[in-house]
Amino acid sequence: MDNIYLILVIALFALAVSDLIVGVSNDAVNFLNSAIGSKAASFKVIILIAAFGIFVGATFSNGMMEIARKGIFHPEMFYFSEIMIIFFAVMITDVILLDTFNTLGLPTSTTVSIVFELLGAAVAIAMVKVIESGVGDVADYINSSKALSIIFGILLSVFVAFAAGAIIQWISRLIFSFKFNKSIKYYGSIWGGLAITAITYFILIKGLKGSSFSTFELDSGMLLTDWIKENTLLLLFYTFIAWTIILQMFTWIFKMNIPKFIVLVGTFALAMAFAGNDLVNFIGVPLAGYESFKIFIANPGADPNALMMTGLTGKVSTPIYFLLIAGLVMVITLYFSKKARKVIKTSVDLSRQGEGNERFGTSQFSKSVVRTSIKFNNRIKYIIPDIILKKIDYQFDTDRAEVLAIPESEKPAFDMIRASINLVVASILISIGTSLKLPLSTTYVTFMVAMGTSLSDRAWGRESAVFRITGVISVILGWFFTAFAAFTVAFIVAYIIHWGGFIAILAFIGLGFYLIMRTQMISKKDENIIEKDIDIENRERLSLRDIYEVNSRTIAESLVIVNDVFGETVLGLETENLKTLKRSRKKVKAFTARAKELKDNIQIVIRKLDDESVNSIHFYAQSLDFLREIARCSSFIVDPSLAHIDNNHKPMGELQMVDLHKLQNSLNDFYSFAEIIVRESDFENLDQLLAKELELIKDIDAYSKAQIKRLTKPKSGKRNAKLFLDIVGESKTLLLHSVNLIKAQRDLAIEAKMCKPKK
Repeated sequence: MDNIYLILVIALFALAVSDLIVGVSNDAVNFLNSAIGSKAASFKVIILIAAFGIFVGATFSNGMMEIARKGIFHPEMFYFSEIMIIFFAVMITDVILLDTFNTLGLPTSTTVSIVFELLGAAVAIAMVKVIESGVGDVADYINSSKALSIIFGILLSVFVAFAAGAIIQWISRLIFSFKFNKSIKYYGSIWGGLAITAITYFILIKGLKGSSFSTFELDSGMLLTDWIKENTLLLLFYTFIAWTIILQMFTWIFKMNIPKFIVLVGTFALAMAFAGNDLVNFIGVPLAGYESFKIFIANPGADPNALMMTGLTGKVSTPIYFLLIAGLVMVITLYFSKKARKVIKTSVDLSRQGEGNERFGTSQFSKSVVRTSIKFNNRIKYIIPDIILKKIDYQFDTDRAEVLAIPESEKPAFDMIRASINLVVASILISIGTSLKLPLSTTYVTFMVAMGTSLSDRAWGRESAVFRITGVISVILGWFFTAFAAFTVAFIVAYIIHWGGFIAILAFIGLGFYLIMRTQMISKKDENIIEKDIDIENRERLSLRDIYEVNSRTIAESLVIVNDVFGETVLGLETENLKTLKRSRKKVKAFTARAKELKDNIQIVIRKLDDESVNSIHFYAQSLDFLREIARCSSFIVDPSLAHIDNNHKPMGELQMVDLHKLQNSLNDFYSFAEIIVRESDFENLDQLLAKELELIKDIDAYSKAQIKRLTKPKSGKRNAKLFLDIVGESKTLLLHSVNLIKAQRDLAIEAKMCKPKK
């Protein structure tokens, strides 16, 4: 029997490592957004500073581990076997949830997940105990007051973070404006002194409470925490004076960039706050399971179904090496994970100052919010005197921004004033939560602070506000869904394990392992989609030749995708394979999204062009229009085919499939030849391609006429006939747009002088 629970403990730690890797990749990287978004330093330097913060913060997590042991439920009311079921259900649910959310690309929070998983699993086992014994109530087993305070703290932090970020950023921008280099010289050291003093207080003083060093005894016999508590005001005063003097001296002597220094210190602070607060999400439950197992083996011969877990109610000190090992795994993951770097983009895109592709669409709610805000703003203008409004507008004038002088390839998403506010405010709020033993979500706080500061900075202009608001609402709704899913899945898993026993545990371990492996395989799989050309986006200036070269690659890849999609669609219809058709639809969606993004960003490309190229850029614009039409035609071919098979309609007839295969072979020949023309800029062969097009159109007309004749037969299927006619009809439109696309590229090649010379 002991071996079963030993296996459970080992499984808990194995799941904890997986949780650390996946969780850090998708959640903890949020504290890098401000430093990377403002380009305060190179990525390696930022990671090095964050790594040091994580190691220091890991030692401050000790007090937070109590949340996992007794923060959500009363452990003294559960038997050892029940406690282990709860802890295992929580960890396996966490792996399943993170895998699911990562696969779907939905935002999630490890803090919210762990809190609601503990609540769901504990409620499930408590319900079983109440039903079996007929005594007591589920509420007796749950630490309702603590659980509610944690949930309330998480929800409150969303609104407080947004409001605090918005207010402090507005005041800071009013003081420094977007042209802040001059004002920084006068009172930048005072501002920096206040910022770093705040960090010092909340990170090193408040964060010390409950940490591994809190019980350190001084020579006078007084504990370190008690001495700090008695001398807090004096420490803050001396800290402020010291930092103000140091910053001013470094500014005079070394011309130090104070905002940059605050951003880097803030990165350290937020990394430290993250490790101090979020480490419990990854290793708190396994450590609680380990403590439970130690209590069990300390009572030889004890019945696991009768041993009460009163030992978990006391204070337990977590060994420092556990914390440091967890910190090391975090740092390694943060440095090597490619997924971690991609997660940064969502927050940076929603808070960037300049223009760019909006990742989210619009919604009726966001439109209503923007419309109401405009009306409210217009009414406020009537109340405030014009002279004050002009002064405020002058301070918030982005045309005076320091970053305008920076080359396009090096231009940050926002300046260091906003980055420093993001970091300082977020680290303070998270540290307050840590000191109060409330596991606030780092994702929620950092994200909402960034949204608040971007709103105050007028980054949400009328051109982008509806998209940004929709993005924020989408992320927040994802958080609520996380809570619901975490509670529900943990409840079900705990209930199944209670009745299924060791067999159910093995099954869930196998499921967790399968999901982890599947995620790794999906992430490594090379999807045949158009990837962004980072080179063109990062260049400061562009020529028509640059545009042509990039567009050639884009068009060639598009032709390959269209050809593959049509072939997979025909195969899916023939074999009635839903998976093949879904894969085709996924490719078309990625293709469509990329084509739309290229078209939406055309104004950014035009601004980078030299004067000689502007007059010819309309050929590039035409090619993007045709590219979008081709994507639309492809979706009109795939979507009805998928719906036909998904609804289990009558399959395609033999003659229909013969015609579709002929059409597929002809299209394959056409697109293969077109791809060569584009890649080699050999437009001398365009006449041959046009001849192929004419032959194909004749064939398509013949296929349509043959199908119409088949409709006169009494047993002819109406739905598959309509689908066949839709496919061949869209194929004809697809051909026309494809030829126009290549013609537009030929015209662009002539202007860019990229045509292959005549033989």
